[in-house]
Amino acid sequence: MSQKNETTVLVLALLITLSLVSGVYWWLARSYGIRLGSFTNNQSQPNLQSGEKNFKSVKDIPSGLFSYGGSTTWAPIRKEADAAIKTTLPKFQLRYTNPTTGAPGTGTGIKMLLTNQLAFSQSSRSVKDKEYQQAQQRGFKLEEIPVAIDGIAIAVNPNLNIPGLTLTQLRDIYIGKITNWQEVGGENQKIVPLSKMSEGGTVEFFVNNILEKEEFGQNVEKITTTTEGLRKVAQNKGGIYYASAPEVVGQCGIKPLPVGRTQSNLIPPYKEPYIPASDCPQKRNQLNVDAFRSDEYPMTRRLFVVVKKNDQIDEEAGVAYANLLLTDQGQKLISKAGFVRIR
Repeated sequence: MSQKNETTVLVLALLITLSLVSGVYWWLARSYGIRLGSFTNNQSQPNLQSGEKNFKSVKDIPSGLFSYGGSTTWAPIRKEADAAIKTTLPKFQLRYTNPTTGAPGTGTGIKMLLTNQLAFSQSSRSVKDKEYQQAQQRGFKLEEIPVAIDGIAIAVNPNLNIPGLTLTQLRDIYIGKITNWQEVGGENQKIVPLSKMSEGGTVEFFVNNILEKEEFGQNVEKITTTTEGLRKVAQNKGGIYYASAPEVVGQCGIKPLPVGRTQSNLIPPYKEPYIPASDCPQKRNQLNVDAFRSDEYPMTRRLFVVVKKNDQIDEEAGVAYANLLLTDQGQKLISKAGFVRIR
């Protein structure tokens, strides 16, 4: 074959390959709404308007490797924000550290902070008085810096037909006073309440604010992870579970339940109209951000960076991390992670 013919064949092969690639991309874009940009790292960086602050605007960022830990609720924020921080500020190295014993969570994270195992911690509840006192006994103070708003959402089986629950009904279910869905307007079906039993901020928030510090009923089934809890609810028509709203609202196998202070004012944790499980995953329910921000939804809380005030590099790292999340770039990443921005 002549050199001219070989060149012609190569050009034709290249054109055919490009056409096939373009065709596949067009099909993906039309069928799934996938954009070419979604395959690039640029998507982790939110678009900022003129005058908005990004990570590079934050001053006094220390260099080094800093261990942090705490709340499992924070996992989506860690996924979004930490990757962006690493890209923008490679000398500010962050390492999430699990406890050597026990499950990770807000309580264990603060314990590790108090014993100098962490530079700072992430929390889904306020610091307790006894934790402040323990810090003072060790010669430093703790400071909690709020960076986001979260809600607690209730998950039930998609086949359970009830309009929602009041906070009183929810409390009575979890202390064992209400044991059948028929008692709250549903069918004759045994209620199977599920809860994590770790030192997590979500459990403590639920016990303190919903159960009013009463103990869980004997019928509450203990689980170890939210994934396990949601799976059991999806498999059991009587199941009910609570968790951070971003972990619940967009799931396909369960139904997030409206909750209210009164029966006449039940507020959904999702934007209406409700998307049934049969339409998922092509469509997914989205967080009811406006209700969380206005406090119309009755189970909201703030997320905190807990900083060790000891005039050392650990304090610099904690303050820097909080300041990064409070920039416009950080708040957009928090929103992308499924939480409500505080600024």
